[in-house]
Amino acid sequence: MRLLILGGTEFVGRAVVESALGRGWEVTVFHRGRHEAPAGVATLLGDRTAPDGLAALADGEWDVVVDTWSAAPSVVRDAARLLAGRVGRYVYVSSCSVYAWPPALGHDETSPVVEGSPDAGEVPYAEAKRGGELAALDAFGDDRALLVRAGLIIGPWENIGRLPWWLRRIARGGAVLAPGPRDTPLQYIDVRDLAEWVVLAAERGLSGPYNVVSEPGHTTMRDLLEACARATGSSAELRWTPPEVILAAGIEPWTELPIWIPRAEQPELHNAIHGVNVAKALAVGPSCRSVASTATDTWRWLESIGGVPPQRGDRPVVGLAAEVEAGVLGG
Repeated sequence: MRLLILGGTEFVGRAVVESALGRGWEVTVFHRGRHEAPAGVATLLGDRTAPDGLAALADGEWDVVVDTWSAAPSVVRDAARLLAGRVGRYVYVSSCSVYAWPPALGHDETSPVVEGSPDAGEVPYAEAKRGGELAALDAFGDDRALLVRAGLIIGPWENIGRLPWWLRRIARGGAVLAPGPRDTPLQYIDVRDLAEWVVLAAERGLSGPYNVVSEPGHTTMRDLLEACARATGSSAELRWTPPEVILAAGIEPWTELPIWIPRAEQPELHNAIHGVNVAKALAVGPSCRSVASTATDTWRWLESIGGVPPQRGDRPVVGLAAEVEAGVLGG
């Protein structure tokens, strides 16, 4: 198959490229030239946000386009309209954040979604992703638009910083503030499994919305942090701390302690991130690989690039300040 990917040099886009190349697909990457494209692809350069920025896409035909854009929906709209007559299927990597707040535990693809517009400019993340979905549907229709509603994504090439922060913190050793309860269930998708699902679904000609993340309770906070310790070879001491102590210290779940959300104290947020129904997606292909595999491979990748992960400029830096951690631990 012939794949056009809009982006393709970082995180999710890069994983999709690697997956498609592994299946023998012919891949074209359209990007701004800020990062080196993976080997084995054809490259088209352009900035989607600039006047005439899509000029390099004026010609050419592809079986499928994959778009990971997460800002102004109008940018998705312009690309989708330009390509509608020359591409068989539009795959938009969306987010489970499109579901109306607060989502119920076990929300699925039929649950209510936020309002959005394909013509919108810069809007909050959930509205941007919903607007991107609507832009793809407007140009390609219900039968040719595949909406991949991803959950929490971690793994090699991560440029958000969540798993890399835990790996680097545990690798430093010493006493580590480990947020309890230990059996807090986690739901995420390894970026490589997300990419494999996208490529498989595109190959099968699927359309409509799919929640693509692991099964609920795929792993726990204890298993995740212990996997990070094993992956890094660290002898760090995990000091399991009750959520009420952490919250009383003013520490923000999800941002200062990435991935973690206290289920009892913040049930709505935990349901939104770690309580997604994925039965529809699991009927298509395999679920997420083990947390040990994800932690180990992400650490190897980090070491291969010098230990400092890339950071998206449009996302806040995550992680807990050392002095705050020491204060809670009494150090």
